[in-house]
Amino acid sequence: MTTLRYLAIGGLLLAIASTHHAAAADQPNTAAFQLQHADAHGIDLVQGKNRIVVRFVAPNVVQIHGMPSGFSRRPGIVMDPHGSRDMLSNLHASDTSSAASVSSPELVVTWNKQTAHLVVADAQGHTLVETDPATLMDGHIDLQHDAADPLYGIGGYDAFEPAKGGLLRHGVQIAKAGEQGYPGAPFVWSTRGYGVLVDTVGAKFDLAEGRIDVSGVTREDISYDVMAGTPPQIFAALATLSGTPPMFPKWAMGFTNSQWGIDQQEFIAIVHGYRTRHIPIDNFTFDFDWKAWGDDNDGEFRWNEKKFPGGPDGSLKATMDQLGMHMTGIMKPRIHVDTAEGRYAEAHGYWVNNRPQNTDYFSLKPVRELDFDQSAVRAWFFNPALKHSFDTGIVGWWNDEADDTDSNTQFLNMQRALYDGQRAYSQTRVWSINRDFYLGAQRYAYGLWSGDIDTGFDSMAAQRQRMLNAIDAGEMKWGMDGGGFKGHPDDENYARWIEFGAFVPIFRVHGTLGEKRQPWMYGATAEQAAADAIRLRYALIPYIYSYERLDTVKGLGLVRPLTFDYPDDAQVRDDVDAWMFGDSLLVSPVVVKGQTEKDIYLPAGQWTDYFSGKAYQGGQTIHYAVDSKTWHDIPLFIREGAIIPTQPVMDYVGEHPVTEITVDVFPAERATHFDYYDDDGGTYAYEHGAFFSQRLTAQRDADGAQFSTDATHGSYKPALKYYLVKVHGVTAAAVKVGAKALKSYANAEALQAAKGEGWMVDHDRYGDVTIVRLEVGKARHVALSSATSH
Repeated sequence: MTTLRYLAIGGLLLAIASTHHAAAADQPNTAAFQLQHADAHGIDLVQGKNRIVVRFVAPNVVQIHGMPSGFSRRPGIVMDPHGSRDMLSNLHASDTSSAASVSSPELVVTWNKQTAHLVVADAQGHTLVETDPATLMDGHIDLQHDAADPLYGIGGYDAFEPAKGGLLRHGVQIAKAGEQGYPGAPFVWSTRGYGVLVDTVGAKFDLAEGRIDVSGVTREDISYDVMAGTPPQIFAALATLSGTPPMFPKWAMGFTNSQWGIDQQEFIAIVHGYRTRHIPIDNFTFDFDWKAWGDDNDGEFRWNEKKFPGGPDGSLKATMDQLGMHMTGIMKPRIHVDTAEGRYAEAHGYWVNNRPQNTDYFSLKPVRELDFDQSAVRAWFFNPALKHSFDTGIVGWWNDEADDTDSNTQFLNMQRALYDGQRAYSQTRVWSINRDFYLGAQRYAYGLWSGDIDTGFDSMAAQRQRMLNAIDAGEMKWGMDGGGFKGHPDDENYARWIEFGAFVPIFRVHGTLGEKRQPWMYGATAEQAAADAIRLRYALIPYIYSYERLDTVKGLGLVRPLTFDYPDDAQVRDDVDAWMFGDSLLVSPVVVKGQTEKDIYLPAGQWTDYFSGKAYQGGQTIHYAVDSKTWHDIPLFIREGAIIPTQPVMDYVGEHPVTEITVDVFPAERATHFDYYDDDGGTYAYEHGAFFSQRLTAQRDADGAQFSTDATHGSYKPALKYYLVKVHGVTAAAVKVGAKALKSYANAEALQAAKGEGWMVDHDRYGDVTIVRLEVGKARHVALSSATSH
């Protein structure tokens, strides 16, 4: 059988024909690898026909590629197919009798001629990992590192296994997609300053005694990347290698109500229930109910006109458009066999081989599962019937139950089918949630939810580990069934779950058949607590959306474990009780029933209670009073140096143009930055430069504080006209913009009435504050000279 092989020569892949693939076992491993050359392009090692190529793909990323008999394949699905394949070529090389090294400003790779080992070190010369690369010819990776290095990544927990292990990873770990909310990646990283990404779909990572041993790699040639830096730098490198996620629509920053068991009449009543109570919401997700599930002629892809008579003709969409509500719907990987579409799938061999026909639990009719790893299946799935459903209002995808095959990429490729299909059909941004994750899926507008979890406080508490482990594995867009899927939460559990959900990337509630998760279903006390948490989320939309952009640009999302910001703090190495919500906010939700006091560890620095204004010195555990009667408090702390933009609360995202946002600033002695971002919120025009971005910078100084706005980037022109900058802790006696004194006003009413730039002094729950009204879009430097600063 003739196949194509790829031979790497000078950084190029040349296709050649051969009658077999040479396996590692075909080559005797009797001689050590020898240095062929080390130069400004990298290091080449040879052992007979076997080759190992070491190349820098970025200043802080080195790729090590083992090629038995010179055999090389293109990168696999974990790697970004549209990513650059360029290698750095301006490196510094050195070759002596004992060692050869190649270095960038951030990494040094050394070939030790005596030990025949490769050593990867940072720019300061600290060894990160060391390896005998000959193990690549035996089909595994053997990396040595300091035994004290904490390790993260690889995977997390499914919906049903105990989540007692926190965030640290050790022992045998399997890189897999898993089932029921499991996040997986062939990726391990350390706060010691490095990460390792293996190009494989599935593998075993054995983490023990200062070693990372990877076996079961699903390719004959083994390629892996070592990246160096802080956690944000590691994840930026991961995003470069595996691909950044496209932006979700802006409405997805808001609140989603999902429900199983509903029809058009009840749906409209629920939407009016939210709107009349002014509880913000942007998305309603339908379960089976929206589909003509089980009917012939594309019942899996079209509206159920009996339950939703206004679905097929678009009249329901028109009503929801007026109410500012988006509709999204469930999708299944299976279709009914005794239908036109089922017979088509049968005729074309579209079924998963190891999933025989069975009886669907909902329709009670025979079904089979489609094999989304086939490109033909993906091309067929976004069919004319589904396009019509999209046109008439189903604008997002809740993909369910594609996690029960042997394929690590079935779920990834199911959403890939919808992503590619929708992008080819429409400029409307893709949104999805899915029930497992394997690295690479993030490229397809792929959110992960934690599966069919139980209700109750224990289940709620265990979602913290599930979320933070998913983020550690590279999935920044995570959510859960708020309130729990199975069972009915008590009123307190519901209220606390909404408060928790307001501080996760995807804010959503759901329950099993017949369960309703609207706030007013849980009593007046819970409704008030939940509604206020939802409104707080909506006030933070400018802040949240800017981090949605950061995820697309840098691979770093809205939520991150404390280890990302405090990698050297041993106290947070396995901490799931609190996390950063952006750079400026630390949240530690209440997850214990009837709790009256909560111990919360605050890392080094000064922290301010968001609601009370009380200041705390970090580096200690505080005893935080909890309201066990009204459930109305959220332990939320502002980090010193914070820059937090907020906007007026609306019933849905984009209900009114935002012409002014408030920017709360808590200046620190070091300069801090926030990149404010906006765009049209719904299309991919941002990919072509149609966005608005402006960096905001603040710093305390001996005379008061400095605040600046940089030149803007992008061609989008927002409705925004002014920043209302609140510089906390500063009582200004004068404010200058450049060399010009800014006009002062006696109070907020006078400042607003002036309808222009100006400033005033006030007092709020945080203490003294100077408020400066600045035009948006200009590069400005503002100096606040204070009569009193503290």
